[in-house]
Amino acid sequence: MGTKEDQVADYLRERIISGVYPRGSRLKQAEIAEELGLSITPVREALKLLEAEGYVGGDSYRGARVVPFDPAASAEILGLRVWLETQLVKGATEKIKAQDLVELRELADAFANAFERGDRPNARGINYRFHRRLYDIADMPQTLHFTQILWARYPFDIINAAENRGEDAVDEHEEILQALAAGDVTGAMLAMRKHIESGWSVLKSVRV
Repeated sequence: MGTKEDQVADYLRERIISGVYPRGSRLKQAEIAEELGLSITPVREALKLLEAEGYVGGDSYRGARVVPFDPAASAEILGLRVWLETQLVKGATEKIKAQDLVELRELADAFANAFERGDRPNARGINYRFHRRLYDIADMPQTLHFTQILWARYPFDIINAAENRGEDAVDEHEEILQALAAGDVTGAMLAMRKHIESGWSVLKSVRV
């Protein structure tokens, strides 16, 4: 599971990507520590990690704030995401075990159920956990690290707020899972590429 600061950093990443902490919002160390039942130290160290990755910025006087979305960077980030995340899917397909598939299926079903209930904030958080769990299976920590840096700069909150994105994402997750279960490396990579590019097309339509 990693150190306490790693666990806090992953918790905060999920909440930033899912929009629970909106872009530009202030992150208060004491409130986060109290929420998690921890001391200030692992929270402070986690925020330093997130600052290095580009999720938060700020100074010692005003505290950390979630970095605003930069639309000019998204097209370049899209291409980098496709490359890195398809490599992670390739690695995961080659190493995945039956229990991994069970856990991914549970997350995919929970995501679908959350959207069906209209619980978008929870669905966005589950979506993060689905992708993170999948990529952990690949055991490619450097590739995952660079992927997380890209995630900090990508407008998941805008994409996932779009009206029909949930239904499309449910179907795309299913395609990925079927390819993983079949051991189809090429199919899994193509399904992930489709998933990422589908989200990008939603972003373009939202911004038009």
